[in-house]
Amino acid sequence: MSVKRRVARDGAGEAGSGFVKGLSDLIEKLGDLAETGREMRREGVLGEGDQLKGVYGFRMKVGHGGDAVDIEPFGNVKLDKKSRQAVVHEVREPLFDVIEEKDRILVIAEMPGITTDDISVSVDGDVMNVEASRRDRKYSKEILLPKPVLRSRIKVACNNGIVEISCPLK
Repeated sequence: MSVKRRVARDGAGEAGSGFVKGLSDLIEKLGDLAETGREMRREGVLGEGDQLKGVYGFRMKVGHGGDAVDIEPFGNVKLDKKSRQAVVHEVREPLFDVIEEKDRILVIAEMPGITTDDISVSVDGDVMNVEASRRDRKYSKEILLPKPVLRSRIKVACNNGIVEISCPLK
């Protein structure tokens, strides 16, 4: 069953069901997030079983009182600006967090199916480039670091697809 068929059968124009209900649920969640200062994450897939072709999603963080909103997309489905169509790319953009600690920057990324040996990390100035590839899984992400780090002392660890990159501060 294709995504277009699912949307058409989902009752997109009917109040209380399908797309409209999903949108109203999202708006309600946004209100809750603004009050509590939490995060929300939604994701989906295109295709079924071995025919999985696309992974998409977003994570949104909201500060207390709705002061700061940070929306981070992830996956390998992107919108083509010219055709306004969703395009599935070979390389996925992983979901990640940058945590600033006293003596280091810790980057945590979700890369299912990846091991430590599959990961390549490079730093140029304040930009970190993380790439990983294993069989049919490919990931790439460019990350802006909040402070300069010692490139020669970066350590990478991976456990069950959760990648931790420890970057000692200069």
